[in-house]
Amino acid sequence: MLEILRDRRSIRRYREEEIEADKIELLKEAALRAPSSRGINPWRFVFVTDKSMLEKLSQAKESGSSFLKGAALGAVVAAVRGDSDVWVEDCSIAAIVMQLAGCRLGLGSCWIQIRNRSHSSSMSAEDYVKQVLDLPEDLLVECIISFGYPDEAKRPLAADDLEWNKILTADRH
Repeated sequence: MLEILRDRRSIRRYREEEIEADKIELLKEAALRAPSSRGINPWRFVFVTDKSMLEKLSQAKESGSSFLKGAALGAVVAAVRGDSDVWVEDCSIAAIVMQLAGCRLGLGSCWIQIRNRSHSSSMSAEDYVKQVLDLPEDLLVECIISFGYPDEAKRPLAADDLEWNKILTADRH
């Protein structure tokens, strides 16, 4: 597991190559196996492989989503309004579980924040995504994860570059 964590980096450039159906099924399984507070599983996932739809979704935010048009897959992570008071946490956990599974499968990925972001001065990114995908009004969109075969290489962060000072200790003797 630590090797996957060491290797996983945010990848924003992808090769023009489809992701095999069995790998997409494994990403779906990973999402559904993610831990959820009290086992409520408020999340819903929309897996998008259609290039024209990915192009539209790549315009979800004013900046920071354009690379989705080059991805082979976009996984929209959302939750049903009112199902859980910790839906943000549950969706975030499911999203990173999918990213780690993708890394293990040889895929690159990158988180695209949607919740609390703007599409334009008159529309939220969340409303834009719901409009493009014709999602029900009671869904709350947390993020989109882009997936594809990497067309860039990023080295793992060196252990010396980690922010070790952010590890606090509770021992006071």
